[in-house]
Amino acid sequence: MLLCPQERVDDIHQIDFKKLKNMGIRGIIADLDNTLVPWNDCNLVPEVLEWVRTAKEEGFSICIVSNNKSKRGEELIGQLDVPAFWRAVKPRRKALRRALQTMELKPSQAAVVGDQIFTDVLGGNRLGLYTILVTPLNRQEFIGTKFVRQVEKLVLLKLRRQGHLD
Repeated sequence: MLLCPQERVDDIHQIDFKKLKNMGIRGIIADLDNTLVPWNDCNLVPEVLEWVRTAKEEGFSICIVSNNKSKRGEELIGQLDVPAFWRAVKPRRKALRRALQTMELKPSQAAVVGDQIFTDVLGGNRLGLYTILVTPLNRQEFIGTKFVRQVEKLVLLKLRRQGHLD
């Protein structure tokens, strides 16, 4: 099921690094907006910096793949010291492949973490990545995303009814 995440968590802090390691996951491709920072926010909170630091200490490679423009993103990720790819046009796979290549990993060795089914989950599943859906950090979003969220609600409801999500 291309729209079904393998895992769903409230936020990045609920991601179990030990579980991922046991699955052979060695890299995390993370979305930016509403996954690591609220939409259109220009500040990384200390908890996100700590999460990235901990992931690295646990042996994970981290890469940001965002549909956002590089100007704002570069300011944010400079603090994280991780590679990033902008204007990714997810669910297209090109930027995700570039992230894998940068981390020197196969799709089976990486997870993608994001807040949207039709970009992050679909793109990750199309490439064979382990997909983790997080609850968006903020309700404020790009107007087009607000519309897509309504469709996502229907997809999530259907997945729950079919027993694919808890």
